[in-house]
Amino acid sequence: MAIMAKKNQPTWHRYTFMALVIAGLALLFTVGVLLTRGLLVTNIFTGTTVETLDRLLMIGAGVFVLAIAIYGLLEPEKVRGALTGRQAKYGSNAIIMTIAFLGILIVGNVLTYQNPKRLADTTEDRINTLAPETIQALETLPEPVTAVAFYSTLSTESATDLLEKFRSNSKGMFSYQFVNPDTNPVAAREAGITGDGKIMLVMGDRKEIAAFASETELTKALIKLINPEPRAVYFLTGHGEPSIDAGDVSFSVAKQTLESKNYTVNSLNLLAENKIPEDALAIVIAGPMKPVSDGEVKLLKQYVDAGGSLVVMENPIPITDFGTSPDPLAKYLSTDWGITLTDDIIIDLNSQQPLNAVSASATQHPITQNLTGNYIVTMPQARSLSIQPDKENITLTELIMTSTNSWGETNFTSGEGSQISFDPETDIPGPLAMAVAGENASTKGRVVVFGNSLFASDQAFDYLGNGNMFINSVDWAAEQEDLINITPNTPKTRTFLPPSQWQWYVILCGTVFILPGITILSGIYTWWARRRQG
Repeated sequence: MAIMAKKNQPTWHRYTFMALVIAGLALLFTVGVLLTRGLLVTNIFTGTTVETLDRLLMIGAGVFVLAIAIYGLLEPEKVRGALTGRQAKYGSNAIIMTIAFLGILIVGNVLTYQNPKRLADTTEDRINTLAPETIQALETLPEPVTAVAFYSTLSTESATDLLEKFRSNSKGMFSYQFVNPDTNPVAAREAGITGDGKIMLVMGDRKEIAAFASETELTKALIKLINPEPRAVYFLTGHGEPSIDAGDVSFSVAKQTLESKNYTVNSLNLLAENKIPEDALAIVIAGPMKPVSDGEVKLLKQYVDAGGSLVVMENPIPITDFGTSPDPLAKYLSTDWGITLTDDIIIDLNSQQPLNAVSASATQHPITQNLTGNYIVTMPQARSLSIQPDKENITLTELIMTSTNSWGETNFTSGEGSQISFDPETDIPGPLAMAVAGENASTKGRVVVFGNSLFASDQAFDYLGNGNMFINSVDWAAEQEDLINITPNTPKTRTFLPPSQWQWYVILCGTVFILPGITILSGIYTWWARRRQG
């Protein structure tokens, strides 16, 4: 009878298995799209967009469900037997556990996506958390800010995540929206947007454009909105100072950081121009190899007496070309300000390299307010400073000090052929001042003096607190204290090193042969063991 029933079945029943084949192919397609989407989100693959993959995902899932439904309609008896048979009974627990596990994963991911601020950021650079400087800028916004992100073909997911972090930390003062310049070219033209992926920040009648979606770029634009007025800082030249542009030894990173805070940074040759620009908020004298002349010092004195400010960084005499020539700038600082650049080199036994002076303590001051914990300052080959605190109308602060396990070495030839050691008769015992800030209550002039310039050079700027110390000093000298803590952080750059040939071989063997082989052998052993028992 069963044979007769099978013969009497319609011809199309022979092809119902094709629905299962289509369902299987759709499932494989859906899994492939999911994997591709994961690679796209992690920036390993960039050949398409998330929106396109989401559409393909819906198509694959739809075909899978439709194929299963068609098979169920065409073969109800087989489906019923599969659901109520012995295999279904024994496999139900595994299915329930799998569904429960997937449910936990889905719920966890949904909660993570909806509540990102409640999760701990365990990355080394805290790349998933806004920098304290950015949060401070957002919390002190004087007016509401609207971000208009112009995206057409680019994925908006990473930009949305970043903008949402800005919004959630702004106390309701930051909002954002997306505009497609292809469908709304008028808005893009009015905003002056010519490329894709740019973000315009609008505050009142002012606007700034971030070139792309990154915390650093958005914070730069935000700072320019908060402080729209131009601020000019000049680096003195003409005495062998390192360039403020890229070079072997330069201050290009310092320049770029100042420019990110809306400073205009230029060089100033007083020997050629014989005057100080009227817009100069501060003048930086960074590592002159030759002494600044009497005429230049006279101009600088007039500038400071009128309320200007200086940031002076002079290296120890042995690493300059000063020789025995007089130093008019050091004389001015000592006579008018009571700040003496000592003729020594700091030896710091607390440092791994004794010639690298390391700050052991910091005095409370606007410049040092964020130099705590790991934000120490290290200066390779520095000279110490001393102060005369009884100068009329002048307040002096020793900003950072070395430890007691240091001294100022005054005999520059003592280390030749012998080990350097402290001489109580000629050397200066620690702790020693590495930097001093001074303010004249009468003229409103300000100076910040360092016994080293290399700490602010490109090679050392990003080391611990070096960059912050220099930028904070310029901010304070220029009377821009409100900008001291608003310096965008730049995440570390990491390079992906692809596996070597033998590592690829191990990965290939493990994933293609070893793991599947273990699974197959386990199955064969289980089958053989059951056959022996049966």
